[in-house]
Amino acid sequence: MKKNKNIKKQVEYYCFYHVVILCCYNFLPFHLYWKLIIYPNGEDKEKDSDYISIYLAMGDTSSMPANWEVNVVFSIFLYNQIHDNYLYSLGITRRFLGVKSEWGFSKFISKKFLTDPSNGYLVKDSCVFGAEIYVVKKEAFTTECLSLKNFEIPYKRDWMIPNFSKLGHVWDSEQFSAGGHKWAVQLYPKGEGDASGRHVSVYLSYYGSNTGTPSERVQARRTICIKNQLHDKHHKYTSTVWYVGSKDDWGWRTFMEIETINDPKKGFIVNDSCHLEVEISVKAVVQVSPLPIQK
Repeated sequence: MKKNKNIKKQVEYYCFYHVVILCCYNFLPFHLYWKLIIYPNGEDKEKDSDYISIYLAMGDTSSMPANWEVNVVFSIFLYNQIHDNYLYSLGITRRFLGVKSEWGFSKFISKKFLTDPSNGYLVKDSCVFGAEIYVVKKEAFTTECLSLKNFEIPYKRDWMIPNFSKLGHVWDSEQFSAGGHKWAVQLYPKGEGDASGRHVSVYLSYYGSNTGTPSERVQARRTICIKNQLHDKHHKYTSTVWYVGSKDDWGWRTFMEIETINDPKKGFIVNDSCHLEVEISVKAVVQVSPLPIQK
């Protein structure tokens, strides 16, 4: 669960391509509606018949003001269901208008490569396309450069937290470095938000790159674990998420029931100490840099 709320839109296609998840970060005073248009046999059947064509398009524009225009940085991706990673288009910046309301790629991926089951993109006749969309101000035209990282080597860090029963509202770890980026863990022993009094809440926060590069987004696979000190039955959750900018946090508000963690027979608290472990694999980094918009 993410504490910071962004606008999210989910679109589902029940045909050759079953599910598309569309995330939109919108800073305009009106709602935006988006859709992905997929051509399984290419948009131009003469030039693109060996490829999948895919476009991001504005949906219902009836609520838009007169002479509307929307400047957008977007990436389109295809999920690898075997290797748990993504085939990404590099972030591009485009201006959507009434006369030009869709942008995309006529040759996004070859049909031969997509339909080869060993590549992992088509599984059980289903594949997952998605788009990440950032609406930007006119003067803030940017483009994105995606770098894939070696996420086969995870970074591990653990803490033995003493005096657990005497902790205040939140326990904060020190900042630490993993995958060239700065992180910290927040643990709420009595819960946070609507989980207060019922669950322990735990979050992993992102504090930017070690080099201080601005305007970054980082995709990380992270596992947070409260170790069982008596038995080999640890309590952990794993997920892969995008961190957007520094001081962004993702985690689990209902990570563990307070009654369970405090039960001395369960083995999670021994001598009033809690053993917390985090494992992080940085999978991809997007750096944003200025670029003029194409009309």
